[in-house]
Amino acid sequence: MTETTEAPVVAQTAETKTPSPTTETAVVTPAENGHAEAGDAKAAVGEATTGGDEQQATTNGGTTPDEKAKAEEKKEDPPKEMRAVVLTGFGGFKNVKILKKPEPTPQAGEVLIRVKACGLNFQDLMVRLGAIDSPPKTPTILGFECAGEIEAVGEEVEGFKVGDRVVALPEFRAWSELVAVPTKYVYHIPEEMTFQDAAAIVMNYLVAYILIFDLVSLREGKSVLLHSVGGGVGQAIVQLARTVPNVTIFGVCSKSKHEALAATGLIDHLIDRTDYVNEVRKVTTEGVDIVMDCLCGEECNRGYGLLKPMGKYILYGSSNVVTGETKSFFSVARSWWQVDKVSPIKLFDENKSLAGFNLRHLLYQQDGSEYVRSTVDKIFGLWKDGKVKPVVDSAWALEDVAEAMQKMHDRKNIGKLVLDPSMEPKPKPATPAKSKSKKQASEDKNGKKDKEDDKKTAENGGGDEKKEGDTAEEAKANGDAEEAAPAQVNGDGADKKDDAAATNGDATESEKKESS
Repeated sequence: MTETTEAPVVAQTAETKTPSPTTETAVVTPAENGHAEAGDAKAAVGEATTGGDEQQATTNGGTTPDEKAKAEEKKEDPPKEMRAVVLTGFGGFKNVKILKKPEPTPQAGEVLIRVKACGLNFQDLMVRLGAIDSPPKTPTILGFECAGEIEAVGEEVEGFKVGDRVVALPEFRAWSELVAVPTKYVYHIPEEMTFQDAAAIVMNYLVAYILIFDLVSLREGKSVLLHSVGGGVGQAIVQLARTVPNVTIFGVCSKSKHEALAATGLIDHLIDRTDYVNEVRKVTTEGVDIVMDCLCGEECNRGYGLLKPMGKYILYGSSNVVTGETKSFFSVARSWWQVDKVSPIKLFDENKSLAGFNLRHLLYQQDGSEYVRSTVDKIFGLWKDGKVKPVVDSAWALEDVAEAMQKMHDRKNIGKLVLDPSMEPKPKPATPAKSKSKKQASEDKNGKKDKEDDKKTAENGGGDEKKEGDTAEEAKANGDAEEAAPAQVNGDGADKKDDAAATNGDATESEKKESS
């Protein structure tokens, strides 16, 4: 519209233009330069159109091309996301969910790890319940142990580069596709070691090594009573204890695990946990030299009672606190109140020792990172020499983490449980069809009845066209024009009316005009 209305005006202005008396200007007649005038007019029209469009865009709140370009430069890509196992609140398994979280960015002194395998530990069950000291604020990403490849390196990082194969012990956030970890908690793994083995070996064998060689100083000819011998740490302690000659191992675990553990040939006496004190006394009336307890509660008193003079009792866990799916304050209180109070004077009189070990406190609260790193190097050396080999019970997809936790809670695993972010989740069982409500059943019954009525009508020679014709005739007979409207809605229009009128001998509007 702009070109057709403005072009003649511009052309007319060009024709009536007169030269200025003070300026030398060639007088151009329309006949001599018609093409030039048309070009000038067209150019003017183009400028007017462009200016008008820009002005209209500005008036209507639009943006100019320059503004669009600037907006595109400022526009940032949406943050990348990853899958993670998130604890939304303390309690049951329903609070453990797989959610999308923004990918982390490594800060100074950190590396970003693409996670290939994660370790599941009993400590993770206690975190889910909120049964640890200084529990994290929820929601939070779970997990203390993972293995993978370095994908990015932060500033001030030395000794690590992109592509390195590592295992890490972050304080939470390990159960995700990506995790940023300070380098003091990151360790290189041997090239021949798989990621699953790396996730299964570090924390369990770290605890076992410190217990066996640093706290107990296990020597030849000693006897060891070990609770939860079928678990990840239990299997690690057994393997490390076997590196010392002539050591007798009493392994306590559920009866269901005895056959599988006996096949390894590493445990001298397998004992059911229900009455292990009497079973030990049947083998040796003197008792044992070392008790390793990860249960706490009343087991502390029983274990201490089994110690020989010069014996050592080590507490390194409190899994008896976890008695159900959710936290029970009663079970926590009972677990601690069942422990007898032992005074230094009693230890002095009986020639016994007590010790405790908490890896989480040592790493994150007591700055034991250098001591831990040197111990990890020793463990990898034993692995290279073939003296230890992690036992992996099973691997699970992130989506199946609740089922993996349940297996550990029920003490059904032999060895380590591992999470693998690349695994496909198990197919879920089909949900049984719910019984229909009375309202739904009534609607289904009425719908079935309508279908049967339609079928009978069709069999009797009736159809949609007949019904519509009857409707129109009834409307005409009753003089009600609105009643005929449904026929038009169902596909009848003005053309159909003309056909019907012609059939009945009436002339259509077009025929009337022609005849007139």
